[in-house]
Amino acid sequence: METAAMTPLDLSARSSQLTAELADQIDDALADDDFEDGPDEAVDDAAASDNAPRMGRKRDHTRDADILAAALDVLSEEGYDGMTVDMVATRARAGKATLYRRWPSKAELVIDAVACLKKTDASAPLPDTGTLRGDLIALIKPHSIEDGEKKLQIMAGIASMLSRSPELADVARAAMVEPRAAINRQLFRRAVERGEISADHDFELLSLLSPSVVTYRTLMLRKPVDREFLISLIDEVVLPALGIPRA
Repeated sequence: METAAMTPLDLSARSSQLTAELADQIDDALADDDFEDGPDEAVDDAAASDNAPRMGRKRDHTRDADILAAALDVLSEEGYDGMTVDMVATRARAGKATLYRRWPSKAELVIDAVACLKKTDASAPLPDTGTLRGDLIALIKPHSIEDGEKKLQIMAGIASMLSRSPELADVARAAMVEPRAAINRQLFRRAVERGEISADHDFELLSLLSPSVVTYRTLMLRKPVDREFLISLIDEVVLPALGIPRA
């Protein structure tokens, strides 16, 4: 029985099918589940996938938090220059292909990791102590010396990244500075409503005051930001700028 010759259209369709199948095989080989499963589980998964219709692998974001935490660990240990996406994949026990699809560059991974850290810090309910000073102090979270040193290294890594990619400055500012500035603006508005401070201040500028000083102290002076320093910043700089006398 003779086989009909394939037309150019048939050949193109067959080529696309083979390319898609190859992409699926590579994706399966590098996906998170296969990385973490043992040999028996991987074989079982492969056998099951052969019998099931392929509908394309959906992106799984459930491990993003683990990956971003691993990125911060690697950044603090290796610095930005020494850090690689492969190191993060190994630390997080995630497939490298997963990371590269989600974060095409090391810089994007670092910015997302820092943004996640800041969002976590800003996710708690705002304190309401009855005074602006009390609210600002209530936001200070205790942390160990090790945590302070880690944050110092992370900030140094960000500075190194921005020196090589200055076009990322706006993105980095939105990830690192804006979350705390937004909280400050809310606390200032609340103080205005209580009649504690005047509404005639430039709250946009003043909301950036404490994050800017903290960033300068960390990056330029290479000093940790502890509770004592933050309270002095509130009492000596922020409150006087808002017309509240020193306690």
